[in-house]
Amino acid sequence: MIKKIMVKGFVVVMVTFFMVLAGGVPGNASDLDRFKGLSGELRIAGGTAHIPVIKEAAKQIMTLNPDIRITIAGGGSGVGIKQVGEGLIDIGNSGRKPTDKEISTYGLTLYRWAIDGVAVVVNPKNRVTSLTKQQLIDIFSGKTTNWKEIGGNDGQINLYTRDEASGTRAVFWKKAINKGDIALSANFVVSNGAMKTAVGNDPNAIGYMSAGFVDDSLTAVTLDGVKPDTETIRSGEYTIARGLYSNTRGDATGLSQQFIEYLLSNEGQSIVREKGFIPVN
Repeated sequence: MIKKIMVKGFVVVMVTFFMVLAGGVPGNASDLDRFKGLSGELRIAGGTAHIPVIKEAAKQIMTLNPDIRITIAGGGSGVGIKQVGEGLIDIGNSGRKPTDKEISTYGLTLYRWAIDGVAVVVNPKNRVTSLTKQQLIDIFSGKTTNWKEIGGNDGQINLYTRDEASGTRAVFWKKAINKGDIALSANFVVSNGAMKTAVGNDPNAIGYMSAGFVDDSLTAVTLDGVKPDTETIRSGEYTIARGLYSNTRGDATGLSQQFIEYLLSNEGQSIVREKGFIPVN
């Protein structure tokens, strides 16, 4: 009996030894290990919908490896595409797929790492929580100007929109209001975060934003009977959806490559899910 136990123990020790040689004990390996021994600066800018995921990924990386510095800026999808194309940054994020002209002009390589919906949002005090697409078009064109016209309280509708550099605006304009006009009276905000603050503080507001940013401070409007949530966006039932892209000039190399591969890894995709977006893997 003693001999059998000794043999079994020897086998366990040898298996562990070879596991360590092969790359570590299961459970200790991390997708962050790719950054061990690396150093340098990574500059990222562009789409603001991406920022919660990018910030968390950067935090994880820089905590593991202080020799890596990652800077993050917004500016919108158009800014991200232009700046990476001109070599001003390493990764340019966009909440829309770059156009064929942008891809050819800048020699971009696209990496899609999440799927996101663009939700129409109102203040939680608003009685109107469901709209048809035509009602939405009429609101944003300025044809409908008072909430009481569509079942709400008597109050002027305050529109909030994004500038033309925004990928969120591009998707909303194309898929939600069929490329229709947005009234000149609309208020402009510079980011998804700013939209959240503006609509959350204005009982008569209506705007649109990344579904990943929606929380209890806002009401996501049901559109043509479909509420924008993870399942309806994933299935395609909610049609106002887009990919979240990280773009590089040419194929990603060095820290850019490692960062994008981390976003697409199991741990990176878990961050995507935790921040309210839909993983692609």
